[in-house]
Amino acid sequence: MEPIIGGGAETADLVKDTDIEHFVADVIEASKEIPVIVDFWAPWCGPCKELGPQIERAVTARSGKVKLIKVNVDENQEIAAQFQIQSIPAVYAFKEGKPVDGFVGAIPESQIQAFIDRVAGEAGPSPIDTAIEQATTLMEAGDHTQASTVFEQVLAHDPTNAKAIGGAIRCQITTGDLTGARARLDSVDPNLIDQASIAGAKAALELAEETVNAHDSENLMTLRNKLDKDANNHQVRYDLACALWGNRERALAVDELLEIIGRNRMWNDEAARKQLVKYFDAMGPTDPLTVEARGRLSSLLFS
Repeated sequence: MEPIIGGGAETADLVKDTDIEHFVADVIEASKEIPVIVDFWAPWCGPCKELGPQIERAVTARSGKVKLIKVNVDENQEIAAQFQIQSIPAVYAFKEGKPVDGFVGAIPESQIQAFIDRVAGEAGPSPIDTAIEQATTLMEAGDHTQASTVFEQVLAHDPTNAKAIGGAIRCQITTGDLTGARARLDSVDPNLIDQASIAGAKAALELAEETVNAHDSENLMTLRNKLDKDANNHQVRYDLACALWGNRERALAVDELLEIIGRNRMWNDEAARKQLVKYFDAMGPTDPLTVEARGRLSSLLFS
């Protein structure tokens, strides 16, 4: 498969440090060719350490449509004074040799993306966003090998992309590589673990690990026979739901948990509801089954 991402300027050309001697060439003159973002920072500034990598990722994802120049204000106080930098981090965008936009302080990554989109004049998604969309489509179509290839290409360019990490983990789960999926998840930056894409993949992996040996046909038949003899045996019904989930019979697994909640919602410290929430996390908030099951759960809980 041909690489989907690449072909643009090298990262070293897109992100660099400057000083008073090179500022005019790196920023003023360069911005007459393409937009230049200037990040004023200092090593002691905590918010700078968080903001800087986010801006770098966003800039490199635009494949040469915008550049990032970093100015250490401790080492370049003359530049900071010229631009009247009173607080850091401070970020300015230059076009045609002049500052045209900017912000001060740390802001959410979504706002960083929007800021850089404005500066770069992008009307559509970045190449990385396009690649992730393609990989997701491949995964939904059942082509997990090809989807994994695309996710890995994204991660080669943007190692902390949450959507690509989550997608890669899901591909490993589906192909049975639970050990690899666990190793990848355990290596994720703790600051990223709560992002929706990774949190969902984490839930999916935990569920797969729980049911790795529970979904063979003999076990399913045994559980169903037990339940036929005692419909109020909630532990057996719970085990059946877990086995069905492991067998990729998601709708049936959800049905069994909802049945427990309908019969005795407080059973085993609300174990059925808690497991159902795990299923929602694993499937994602927009999955049709999640939407439908949430409605049924609400009806049971608030009836």
